[in-house]
Amino acid sequence: MAESRTRSATSGTQFLDPTVLGRIGNLQLLARIVVDGFLTGLHRSPHLGFSIDFAEHRAYMPGDDIRRIDWRLFARTDRHYIKLFEADTNANFVVVLDVSASMSYGSHSLSKLDYARYLAACLSFFSSQQRDRVGLVTFDHEIVEYVPPSMKHLDTILHLLDQAKAGRPGSLAEPLLQVNELLSRKGILVIISDFYEEPGEVLSAIGPLRARGHDVIVFHVMDPNELEFPFEEASGFEDLETSEQIPVIPARLREDYKRMVGQHLETLQEQFTGSRIDYTLLDTSKPLDLALFQYLLAREQLMRTR
Repeated sequence: MAESRTRSATSGTQFLDPTVLGRIGNLQLLARIVVDGFLTGLHRSPHLGFSIDFAEHRAYMPGDDIRRIDWRLFARTDRHYIKLFEADTNANFVVVLDVSASMSYGSHSLSKLDYARYLAACLSFFSSQQRDRVGLVTFDHEIVEYVPPSMKHLDTILHLLDQAKAGRPGSLAEPLLQVNELLSRKGILVIISDFYEEPGEVLSAIGPLRARGHDVIVFHVMDPNELEFPFEEASGFEDLETSEQIPVIPARLREDYKRMVGQHLETLQEQFTGSRIDYTLLDTSKPLDLALFQYLLAREQLMRTR
């Protein structure tokens, strides 16, 4: 069902290739181009909300679309109120971004961190347009940057994403424990990482966020070389987290490697699904439309549930 909706919603739509995105120096411009193009492709207006289910009113503010004023309510109260829909109700939205050393890997024009930064910027921009309170956490083995959710913090978030660098070894457990302590108010958490740990450790780190009442959406970012292992010549491979050098003959290991990666991904998906955590695997050589559409589906479902 979701797959057919994806095809129908994105058919005939052209999205910027990641290699093209890499040439856009301004992260806010990049986010605006991608999000506006995505919404245009869905034939939806970013100002009218994605749901037609009425939720509530709020007072009119300068800059609001006057087409959303409830004139019947104005006739009764002599005050201007805006109709809010399910997708417009304010939420705390926080991107939790992995900036550990392994995220620096890239076999083409973009590293995993570059792709993750672009995705984080687009989702933050989109959520800000929905009048959410947007926030950001970057982490490796500890929290590196924290911007608490606010309707005024988009520029700060985009600046920090633009400056984000991958360098130190990382882990999930301690930083996400700190995130759970920092975010006392329930909200939408988008976690973007390459999940360079065993599935059980990943779930034990993320599970408490879901148990706390947060709506958790996970994007698993991987380079195409990590998925396909296309290497041919024998050489030394370096673990970016530990700097350990490992001599490898690719032809002998390819099938075992792909089998292990497949099992890893399958286990992650099963465990996340079982914990009611939305999970999407992303290939960094592919456009961002899949991630944006999966987020849109998850968000609409979350808002309807609320």
